[in-house]
Amino acid sequence: MTAQTFYTLSADGVSVIIDLSTGRPVVLHWGADLGSAIDAKSLLSAMQEGLPHSDLDAFQNPGIWRENSRGYLGRPAVQGHRDGQDWSQMFDITEVSAGENTLFVRSADLAAGLEVTANFELGASGILKISQTIKNLGTTSFSLGELTTWLPIPDYVSETVDFTGRWVKERQPQRREIQVGTWAREIREGRTGHDYTIVQLAMTKDADYQRGEVFSLGLQWSGNTRHLVERQPTGRTTMGAGELLLPGEVILAAGEIYEAPTVVASYSGEGVDGITDRHYRWLRSRPTHPSNVRPRPLTLNVWEAVYFNHNLEKLEQLADVAQEIGVERFVLDDGWFGSRRDDHSGLGDWVVSKDVWPNGLKPLIDVVKSRGMEFGLWFEGEMVNPDSDLYRAHPEWILHVGDRVPPEGRFQQVLDLTHQGAYDHVFGQVDAILSEYDIAYIKWDHNRPLIEAAHLGQAAVREQTKAIYRLFDQLKANHPGLEIESCSSGGGRIDLGMVEHADRFWTSDCNDALERQYIQRYTQFAIPPEMLGSHIGPTHSHTTHRTHSLSFRAISALFGHAGIEWDVTETTPEERAALKSWASYYKANRSLLHTGKMIRVEQPDDSSFVHGVVSQDKSKAIFAYVTLRAIPGMTPTALRLEGLDPKANYRIKMVQPAGSPEYVQRGMPTWIDGVELSGAALSKIGVRPPILAPENGFLVEVERV
Repeated sequence: MTAQTFYTLSADGVSVIIDLSTGRPVVLHWGADLGSAIDAKSLLSAMQEGLPHSDLDAFQNPGIWRENSRGYLGRPAVQGHRDGQDWSQMFDITEVSAGENTLFVRSADLAAGLEVTANFELGASGILKISQTIKNLGTTSFSLGELTTWLPIPDYVSETVDFTGRWVKERQPQRREIQVGTWAREIREGRTGHDYTIVQLAMTKDADYQRGEVFSLGLQWSGNTRHLVERQPTGRTTMGAGELLLPGEVILAAGEIYEAPTVVASYSGEGVDGITDRHYRWLRSRPTHPSNVRPRPLTLNVWEAVYFNHNLEKLEQLADVAQEIGVERFVLDDGWFGSRRDDHSGLGDWVVSKDVWPNGLKPLIDVVKSRGMEFGLWFEGEMVNPDSDLYRAHPEWILHVGDRVPPEGRFQQVLDLTHQGAYDHVFGQVDAILSEYDIAYIKWDHNRPLIEAAHLGQAAVREQTKAIYRLFDQLKANHPGLEIESCSSGGGRIDLGMVEHADRFWTSDCNDALERQYIQRYTQFAIPPEMLGSHIGPTHSHTTHRTHSLSFRAISALFGHAGIEWDVTETTPEERAALKSWASYYKANRSLLHTGKMIRVEQPDDSSFVHGVVSQDKSKAIFAYVTLRAIPGMTPTALRLEGLDPKANYRIKMVQPAGSPEYVQRGMPTWIDGVELSGAALSKIGVRPPILAPENGFLVEVERV
């Protein structure tokens, strides 16, 4: 161990201060940059607590592993045992190495036969990544129950936000007061599903989108997860995140190592949008980030146009209209393979159906390519229908316990990809399709949770998750340039782990523009819009049965990786012209939409949303004003635009790339054709929006003059 015991990592207004002087790593501070003049002795003195009555006789700070042996009475970071022994550990530092904004610490409890490591890395965007491992140093196996990453948050942080949801209504926020005890959000369905909280936030009471202090933890993992907030009776509060391990899922043999999923921690002194900005800059800094590879192509998915009724003539008609509109990617969804004429059969048999495509997919792909579009195809490779050739040949290749067959979901079971035969079957058949045809993109679905997810009786969610990562990576390696959309019955399995293996997420099976305003807003807390599929659905939504104008649907779909999921052969000439105008607008502005800073303007009531994207140099922006319900007053509240340079002057005007919204007024404000105001005036005063009917919207273009 080195002589140095006090380490400060600092980047982009964030500091992490770690003390090793007690022989264990203690995070003294994670949050705003405290400057370079911090004196270790003074800080430790300032943080020395008084000794309350009815407590231990000396102050104890257990550090990041929170051992009970050091007097910690909350939830420990490590839980497990060796045949009932070694369940309580005391780790002492054995190795320390530091680099530029990195710190690695290794600790061991030789009596318990365990070694743990923690690696802290503070990136240029202020994102802190923490990776932990535990190694069995003993000669007998160790049953691991938990290895959670914990960070302290200040006493004045008083509220948390996490997200719940269901199919077609994903990521709905829950805000609550932090109270004494442990609050846990656990996902046990074998995937980060519709109820998953991509990040958990802790914030000051005054925090909103632009103001206040916000702390967040997210997990780079797509299996079972646990997010925690714990406030002790002492008043101290911590946040934690880690993989949720099922009983017996990780039993470490002698010398074996468990690597916990990396935790992504973010701090903002400028509200929730500051957290969002850090996540976007981190993800966009990757060379392989989708929008760094090429502009996000405008997509047509034909699911809501034809469903299972595949017909070359109809699909050619769709391709013709798509070409007229300006679509760049054409995606054939479910129903092209095996006996798959509905959702009762065929999953697992990834061969082109001779009944539907007697000449294979080449005739359709030729049509699509000749219209100037690339071709995409749907798979659901982790699933199998009992009515399939695969299941009849290998019923043992599903995740199951003993002789039981789990309850079916959507008439399907989950293939055990930890079984080498099942993995090779799926990879081999998908790889063969991608090798035979010119396919640039696949949509990969996952339409049910995992029940009794076991391989040969042992819990296998962890290994199943690692298998799908490996399969995606192997497909990409075999087919350079292939893009993968992760879809999980719509908006499931959207997380900070899958971002490293997929290029796009299907945000929700709900294309209802009103629902999408909420779903996309909260998904975009952590995932940038260029990774989120956002489509113009049919006039009449098939999930909610609402009807919305094309103008509103187009505005809602613009702020993402835009596309269309509608039978465009049924559109009128006027609708096609509007779609073409909108497509051109998307292409002209996607560079801004997919590189700029996301801004959400706090509203005085819940009747409207104002959100937009501001370029990094603050020279231009596009904002959307949308009405969610009837306004409470006779006229709407001011439309304010934040995130601009307060000292610069801007020209703003209303734009309607897909037609006019529906107004409920007799006169129009005069600014809509153009007005010049300072950034400060636009933030503090704003402009008065026209009076819109509920579920309508328009865009505001902003350009510095």
